[in-house]
Amino acid sequence: MRIIGGRLKGLRLNPPKNLPVRPTTDLAKEALFNILQNQIELEGIKVLDLFSGTGNLALEFASRYAQNVVAVDRSIHCVNYLKEAARQHGLDQIKTFKADVFKYLDIETEGYNLIFADPPYDLSRIPEIPKIVFDRNLLLPGGLLIVEHQSMQNLSNHSNFAEQRRYGHSSFSFFWMKEHEEATGEEQ
Repeated sequence: MRIIGGRLKGLRLNPPKNLPVRPTTDLAKEALFNILQNQIELEGIKVLDLFSGTGNLALEFASRYAQNVVAVDRSIHCVNYLKEAARQHGLDQIKTFKADVFKYLDIETEGYNLIFADPPYDLSRIPEIPKIVFDRNLLLPGGLLIVEHQSMQNLSNHSNFAEQRRYGHSSFSFFWMKEHEEATGEEQ
């Protein structure tokens, strides 16, 4: 794993081998950030990284000057690794939380420009993630939710679904908070 852009471009990440994770591949991450660079301004945004694992994406967003990156994972080992990596590289904008993602979403009240979720592929609740994010208005106007999942899974039945991009066995599904929706989530 490596940071592919921003001030830490080229930095190799060497998380402990025993972490309970399936990191996003460099190929998929590079494709994702190529898409994002053409869709949104990454500098200065607020990011929520759910099921953050090694923090690979949290570190990438921070390297690209995101203003605030909140990373949530239920593994204390993953949280500690990310916390130490952020400290070591001076990425003070990364805040970590050891929590069950669904319990965290139940109490979260902040709005984000971008929410990235990379749950375990065998998690049965993956389709609930877009519903919870939009029902709780966790995206700012024009905000983006990205869910990484197995390519055979289809998340297109949510009204904010925009597209699915496949990279081998992994896919990213994109959901946009429409600019013209009010904070209540209703169209004007």
